[in-house]
Amino acid sequence: MVFCSFTFLLFFMPIVLLLHRALPQKAKRPFLLAASLFFYGWGSPLWLPLLLYVMALDYFGALWMQKTARHKKTLLILLIILNLLPLLYFKYAMFFRDSLASLGLSIPMERPVLPAGISFFTFQGLSYLIDVYRNDAKVQRSFVLFGVYLSLFPQLVAGPIVRYTDLEAQLLSPARADAAQMRQGLGRFTVGLGKKVLLADAMGRFWGKMSLSLPAAGAVGAWLGLMAFSFQIFFDFSGYSDMALGLGKCLGFSFPENFRRPYRAQSLTDFWRRWHMTLTTWFKEYVYIPLGGSRRGEKRRDLNLLIVWALTGLWHGAGWNFILWGVYFGVLLILEKRFLLGKKGYESLPGPLRQIGAYLLVLLGWGFFAGKMDVFPAMIGAFGLGSSQALLDCLSYLPMLLLCCGIAFLPDIKIPGKQYALPVLMALCLAALAAQGYAPFVYFQF
Repeated sequence: MVFCSFTFLLFFMPIVLLLHRALPQKAKRPFLLAASLFFYGWGSPLWLPLLLYVMALDYFGALWMQKTARHKKTLLILLIILNLLPLLYFKYAMFFRDSLASLGLSIPMERPVLPAGISFFTFQGLSYLIDVYRNDAKVQRSFVLFGVYLSLFPQLVAGPIVRYTDLEAQLLSPARADAAQMRQGLGRFTVGLGKKVLLADAMGRFWGKMSLSLPAAGAVGAWLGLMAFSFQIFFDFSGYSDMALGLGKCLGFSFPENFRRPYRAQSLTDFWRRWHMTLTTWFKEYVYIPLGGSRRGEKRRDLNLLIVWALTGLWHGAGWNFILWGVYFGVLLILEKRFLLGKKGYESLPGPLRQIGAYLLVLLGWGFFAGKMDVFPAMIGAFGLGSSQALLDCLSYLPMLLLCCGIAFLPDIKIPGKQYALPVLMALCLAALAAQGYAPFVYFQF
């Protein structure tokens, strides 16, 4: 089930919110666990055993680890391996098979269907186990409460990645959202739905036309098309995060923010403090710092950054283009830290100029991410400006592209009477869904 389907919007969401509000406190958490499992199993019931496996493994594993002092580290390593095995099979088995095939080693294997959200709930479970090992989190003895933490449907399939310590107090002492919080939550959900349905999907259609028509799209189509992809992935993912945070507020939960106007960043370091912040924090807390962080000198810091960003790329997808994307940012971040940040010449540049420079570097990175290497020669004019059809397509999408530029790059503008515009926005979203259907969320494949 997805947020932008009529099944969710007209049936599941209103029924769950109304029942959750009406139920007594003791019944809220078991109800949320049942609703979350139903939500996850709706699209494919075969995925439910996987989620329940991770849930049971981490719940009982943490209890076992608490009782074991002598072999605690060995047990943690075993639990991490058992958590990662399904992820390695479903997400990376074909990548390894294809890589071996390129070396002449053939392994017969059918392509497994990637379960939605497996990277997210696996990383969330790992953070719980590691925090219990470090004594940063208390073991949760209620299977229901732990199950709610791991499977809570607003953020189950695409984040934000929430640490157990962020939700512990909210799980133990359920808060009942008042009318104002319900309005705020539903308002944020509606804004997120608008980002996805009205902006991201439109930019996705434009990028689809340009990417499929390369090299005929030419320089104009390549540049505007890649910009459209940068807006598609931003509005798609930040829209999902807005919907997740909005639903969480309606249910009495406060999730960490996942995006903070990333295209307004004036450096790559700042960009990654604003984009998918919970994943960046996860890699910092559980990979970068344990590797030594920046405590062992510049050379070790640079190596740690490269390792983290190669793994970040691999997390996003099983393909060399994702690894290349991660290494690309790792190298640029190293160069930025060494030669730009804190330097007078760079810091004296006008803010808008630094913002444009950061965006252009991010934009080129999205070309690697999309796996469309032919977009780069097209961008430098190797195939001309573009065919007449490509230029007409660019012209037809230009108003929407400019609107996305304004929303992504310019400061927030306070809109008077915003609360009255939200019902209109919801109606527009429903009309768009009825007319064109919905496209899957980009990050569902990760």
